[in-house]
Amino acid sequence: MTQAPSSSPGEPEERPSSEHDALELLRRLLPPAPEGQTWYGDDAAVVTAPGGGPQLLLALDTVVPGLDADLSLTTLSDLGWKALAVNLSDIAAMGGTPACALVGASGLGTEALRELYDGLLEASARYSCPIVGGDLSGSSQAVVSVAVAGWADRPAVLRSGARPGDTVWVTGPLGAAAAGLRCLRRASLGHPGLRGQGLVSVLVPVEQALASAHARPLPALAEGRAAREAGATAMIDVSDGLALDLFRLADSSRVGFELTQVPVAPGATLEEALGGGEDFVLVFTLPAGCSPLASFQSAGLPGPVAVGVCVPDTGRRRLAGAPLVPSGWQHVL
Repeated sequence: MTQAPSSSPGEPEERPSSEHDALELLRRLLPPAPEGQTWYGDDAAVVTAPGGGPQLLLALDTVVPGLDADLSLTTLSDLGWKALAVNLSDIAAMGGTPACALVGASGLGTEALRELYDGLLEASARYSCPIVGGDLSGSSQAVVSVAVAGWADRPAVLRSGARPGDTVWVTGPLGAAAAGLRCLRRASLGHPGLRGQGLVSVLVPVEQALASAHARPLPALAEGRAAREAGATAMIDVSDGLALDLFRLADSSRVGFELTQVPVAPGATLEEALGGGEDFVLVFTLPAGCSPLASFQSAGLPGPVAVGVCVPDTGRRRLAGAPLVPSGWQHVL
């Protein structure tokens, strides 16, 4: 997207105060998508090619050291992995398959770029998503942007399809990434000067697993396709926190929800599971009485967990009978 011109000298620069404000601004500015396509407001854009065929999925995320990753705790290689993984998770949330990626990097010298690409290429190989090009630029601030193209051979699963009575499922326990960050921060206080694998080495095994979940998240691509095969009506990935991303799905679908449980990762807390973010677990909905277990078993995956039900009252959003407050990560721009 072309950057808007800056304010004229002497004019105050108007900036959105939050990510929500910025998204609402873009919602007003961007044109509506044609029938059968989704250009804005979901995990990935859905574009229909002329002549039909599989739907094209497009996702882009930007990661900034110091904001999206603390390089005193993790490494540039970890940042490279995460930069691709977060985009692959957006493709997973649509029930799609990645095809290829573009990488843009600024403010990184040759050695830093080599370390960044160590992680990018590891994730690229693991998830069969080749990096086919990109861009380099100079900058006073290191910034990495990755765009991924993918496809869905059946209609992509959007956030907006949940209906009252649908069951809410999650593909795994939550809170591991936030707990991993907590463990790394604590270890760094006791071992100043250590970073990356050095910090991980001083953690006990359960903490090492949590630290890995923070540094190198695993996009749930196979789980997303299994949920789509099972007939998922809506889906979103937990990038910013369950209690925030589930609200987004409910807003898009115009439903409320009643949760009966939240599966918490070993070593994490309920608070981290609800608002920690960066787990990239998928939340999806299925019509009442439908089970995804056969689809997941046929793909060799652990079964997802039913955590609640969608309700007609959009203002009713509860966990174990108590009101659930949206909590999670939101950028301040």
